[in-house]
Amino acid sequence: MTTNSPAAADASAPTVKIDIWSDVACPWCYVGKRRLETALGRLAEAGDGPQVDIEYHSFELAPDTPVDFDGTEVDFLAGHKGMPRAQVEQMLGQMTQLAAAEGLAYDFDALQHTKTLTAHELLHHAKAHGKQVEMKERLLKAYFEEGRHVGRVQELADLAAEVGLDRAQVVAALEDGRYADDVQADIDQARAYGINGVPFFVVDGRYGVSGAQDPAVFVQVLQQAVAERDAA
Repeated sequence: MTTNSPAAADASAPTVKIDIWSDVACPWCYVGKRRLETALGRLAEAGDGPQVDIEYHSFELAPDTPVDFDGTEVDFLAGHKGMPRAQVEQMLGQMTQLAAAEGLAYDFDALQHTKTLTAHELLHHAKAHGKQVEMKERLLKAYFEEGRHVGRVQELADLAAEVGLDRAQVVAALEDGRYADDVQADIDQARAYGINGVPFFVVDGRYGVSGAQDPAVFVQVLQQAVAERDAA
């Protein structure tokens, strides 16, 4: 379990658990992460920010994707979704602008589309070593901004080392598949919850927030969770 608390949060404040189903290859998931962080920052600045315990859960948007997809993101989406190429290009342009508003520099031309299953295993390894939130950020940045390949063990191990994980341990964990069952359990739980798209946030085990909502929505849900906790 990885704790991610705003610096200004009161240490005596209640701790709110936020479970997030997300995919490394999901552009809205990175935007949603930034909007949640904005909401937490607003709460902290107002002096009523809760401590938060954030845990990421696995979700594969396109499980049939090969590890080494031969083509661009436009090629993939046009083939996978059956959309006209011009429409895909327009959609990616709009997504790039939307991400830029959150301080993210998406580069769909450099992006290397890949299967994300092994990256999810890495996130479980990172969770076991207290680095999941940092690892999630590194993977999203690598994929959407830097054109890095996040589907191969060696490349993933390089990224893991950058956030302070032992590279050799990462390689061993990914090669022996010890976290495969944990990834599948997350996917099964998503199915049980009826989650069919990401990002999906579960706040305090009670409130579901679907999609990369405006920070104001996250602020409201978190305040409600704290208020109901206090009332109880």
